[in-house]
Amino acid sequence: MKREKKPMDVCEVTCVDPDKINRITGQINDDQLQETSILFKGLAEPNRMKIMRALMIESELCVCDAAYLLQVPTANASHHLRSLRQAGLVKYRKEGKLVWYSLQNERVRLIIEAALLYQEEAGDPYVHG
Repeated sequence: MKREKKPMDVCEVTCVDPDKINRITGQINDDQLQETSILFKGLAEPNRMKIMRALMIESELCVCDAAYLLQVPTANASHHLRSLRQAGLVKYRKEGKLVWYSLQNERVRLIIEAALLYQEEAGDPYVHG
């Protein structure tokens, strides 16, 4: 008979601190968290992160530059850029027949820098658990 192992990272009993929960609940804005999750969802794809990193190096990229950088068709690059724009991470301007993308603002640069630094310091999350 095989014995089932209980996970070590789960409480074995239920113990809720109502005061703590009330303090937390009073400081959480669900709408803000929803918007923030959209921001992170926009970043949750390696090609999009590559575009963001490229925009930190060069202030603007046209859709064609992004496609060449990613080695994907222009339509795919455009889709990634649109996702980043919808997440509020980049802005665009049209100049003649070209569309140029840049970081939405300096705060976006800080978010990306913080994420890259965190990953550099943390290493492989699957190793550290």
